[in-house]
Amino acid sequence: MVAIALGGAGMAPAQFDANQKTMLDKVSAALNAVHSMQGGFVQIDPNGGIEQGKFYIQKPGRMRFEYGPPTLTLIVSDGTTIAVKNTKLNTVDRYPLVSTPLDLVLSDNLDLKANDAVYGIERDGDSVIVKARSTDARAPGSITIVFSDPGFELRQWTVIDPQGMATTVALRDVAKGASLSPSLFVLKEHNPFTRGEDN
Repeated sequence: MVAIALGGAGMAPAQFDANQKTMLDKVSAALNAVHSMQGGFVQIDPNGGIEQGKFYIQKPGRMRFEYGPPTLTLIVSDGTTIAVKNTKLNTVDRYPLVSTPLDLVLSDNLDLKANDAVYGIERDGDSVIVKARSTDARAPGSITIVFSDPGFELRQWTVIDPQGMATTVALRDVAKGASLSPSLFVLKEHNPFTRGEDN
């Protein structure tokens, strides 16, 4: 899934050289300058399966990922908790936002070089790649986040789960600064007598 499997705190920040600190500051500034965005995404799962959908992000902490058919999964963060809804089974699993990798990009006051989870940054062609890992031994995992260079715009991320399986999410047709309805970031509980709820 898009958002699950990195978390915890307590590890000492990594040591970066002057060039790395400069890059981390630029990426942090670029992320902090964006308060909302929406667009499409393509997800590649560990078995090579491809899923697509739409996403919405409103800082701090709010996001919505709507998967298209046949998956029909819905992931919603209200700023504190991420809810993953399986619309086929009508089940909802909930996770603290701080225990997921997207907490790194949903903050509106981010300083990557001081973030305990971040341990590396490097240039690769026209991209800058930020590396982070879980700081919770109970939930091992890692994430690499790819930004454009220049511009430092968020392009994609790859999450490695505790079993070593990789899931990549690439963003496309991104529009920044959109005015988004607060209702996008509320996952309504199922009520068969109420119309207009999330499916």
